[in-house]
Amino acid sequence: MDAVLLSGFVKMKKGEHALDLGTGTGIIPVLLSSRTEGASFTGLEIQAECAEMADRSVRYNGLEEKIRILQGDLKRSVEIFGQGRFDVVTSNPPYMIGQHGLTNPSLPKAIARHEILCTLEDVAEQAAGVLKDRGRLYLVHRPFRLAEIFSVLQKYRLEPKRMQLVYPYIDREPNMVLIEALKGGNSRLTVERPLIVYEKPGVYTSSILEIYGNV
Repeated sequence: MDAVLLSGFVKMKKGEHALDLGTGTGIIPVLLSSRTEGASFTGLEIQAECAEMADRSVRYNGLEEKIRILQGDLKRSVEIFGQGRFDVVTSNPPYMIGQHGLTNPSLPKAIARHEILCTLEDVAEQAAGVLKDRGRLYLVHRPFRLAEIFSVLQKYRLEPKRMQLVYPYIDREPNMVLIEALKGGNSRLTVERPLIVYEKPGVYTSSILEIYGNV
């Protein structure tokens, strides 16, 4: 769901080029290619098995002309792609640090969920490097790290411009946050209306069904 909600939050203009950092199995580039008029979508993934799965998914869906998957370390993104190459960067980075949560015994899943091979700061630093001036970074993350997220983004001149909190139920605390940050932007943040996932157990709200209907 994280990837689907992030793809629904992204605003991408016709002809723009996007990079997904830590693309996993490539779901975000595939979703963005179907719901936006972007010109190209690139996914960067460090784990060979995941990168191969992402590439197979791209070929299975006949999207080779719009999407490319590269295996590589996102901490070397600027070295791999060069400065100022993309209009949009997306990332569903590892959420957990230190002892937050239980480390998954499966290494690929642990890498995806815990800051083992990259940190939030790595994502911000590399995104700032590969983005054009006025380019946008889109993140899905956890609200308990929100103060840190804003601080790190601003350190790299990525100014938070839009934010949406995601709640599992209307009477629960939020468990996700969607953020748009503008490279070189001025300080002004729009907080969008909350996104509620479930009306009741197993029943999505109309807002979630609308997002899923557009992918």
